[in-house]
Amino acid sequence: MAEVISTVEAMDIRFPTSRELDGSDAMNPEPDYSAAYVVIRTSGGGEGYGLAFTVGRGNEVQVAAVRALAPLVVGLPLEDVLADLGGFSRRLTGDSQLRWLGPHKGAIHMAAAAIVNAVWDLYARREGKPVWRLLAEMSPEQLVDLVDFRYLQDALTREEALEILRRAEPGRAQRQRQLLERGFPAYTTTPGWLGYTDEKLTRLSKQAVADGFNLIKLKVGADREADVRRLRLARDAVGPEIRIAVDANQAWGVDQAISWLEQLAPYDPYWIEEPTSPDDVLGHAAIRRAVAPIKVATGEHCQNQVMFKQLLQAGAIDILQMDASRVAGVTENVAILLLAAKFGVPVCPHAGGVGLCEMVQHLAMFDYVAVSGSIDGRVIEYVDHLHQHFVDPVVIRGGYYVAPTRPGLGARMHARSIAAYRYPDGPQWTSAI
Repeated sequence: MAEVISTVEAMDIRFPTSRELDGSDAMNPEPDYSAAYVVIRTSGGGEGYGLAFTVGRGNEVQVAAVRALAPLVVGLPLEDVLADLGGFSRRLTGDSQLRWLGPHKGAIHMAAAAIVNAVWDLYARREGKPVWRLLAEMSPEQLVDLVDFRYLQDALTREEALEILRRAEPGRAQRQRQLLERGFPAYTTTPGWLGYTDEKLTRLSKQAVADGFNLIKLKVGADREADVRRLRLARDAVGPEIRIAVDANQAWGVDQAISWLEQLAPYDPYWIEEPTSPDDVLGHAAIRRAVAPIKVATGEHCQNQVMFKQLLQAGAIDILQMDASRVAGVTENVAILLLAAKFGVPVCPHAGGVGLCEMVQHLAMFDYVAVSGSIDGRVIEYVDHLHQHFVDPVVIRGGYYVAPTRPGLGARMHARSIAAYRYPDGPQWTSAI
């Protein structure tokens, strides 16, 4: 009897990060980092793990969205799913009734990400490979078959995507060896949460440099005078050679962003992240023109590949920041990496959160090995929160991500963490109440 997907389980897992203001920024001053955690099981005993990241209230909506998609998945023959992962993704994102809740955005699209990522995790476990390697060893034709070109062809054709991948093919083996030897460059946001004291910011900035990071990031956007002071303190702490990025988390309008950055410019910010609404393509382009040489980065809240296409076409960003669970998972992110390669824009993924470091490292490493072929100007965000809850946590050594070698995508949580932080009945929540 053919192996089928037998269950899709979704759980509401929340961590009370607001108690220490970990993760605090201008738009999310007291977040509780959370996950709609998904486990897919098959009739043959296979399992796959994925999640969609949120910041607390509303995580139950994300869980409900996963459960709404589950009937589209349960009962499918596993062999058919794995043979056409592009088609599987389109099945979830293109359902004629559920897509009305998007389309291709919001809780439904993120639910598709959690399920798609869980299937990739299951696939990689069956193959005995980490996802970055599974992707990097696919043929150009297999990779291009993942991509839905319907809305992309004015910017990227199937033939152009094949050419990008074929051009990178000859150096794949060498880059894979180099990745395993030295890892992938990281930067850290750990010093820069907006709720931290000046003393904590200074201490953690110095520690980040001692740990080997060449770039740190500070949250900004709530108080102009405080931002100037905090950036000055960070610059004094790390010296002139270390790059400092700043992140407004969408706090500003276009003109406000430009004037605010004039105040921060004397302290040499490397990039400004999410300076305005993530949907405002022309606003990002205007800010980019006005604040150069400060770079403009965005993508954490970019909801689909079409938005990324427009940001690239408009010359609105210097740095593309993909996220592992905002768009529809690994499959859609392959398309976004190909778009970035076509336009020559480096990818510096958003991470932190719950499980995002664990998952998104695979995308950046695949990009290096099989798409862009480069790590120049590329770094993966790192935040030192919540990794202890994962079976295969990220490893950072000397400011570099160590390439994972164990099978899967890295999203599997420890059973004890699930039991402790399940909302609202886990002991971490019932004891607080």
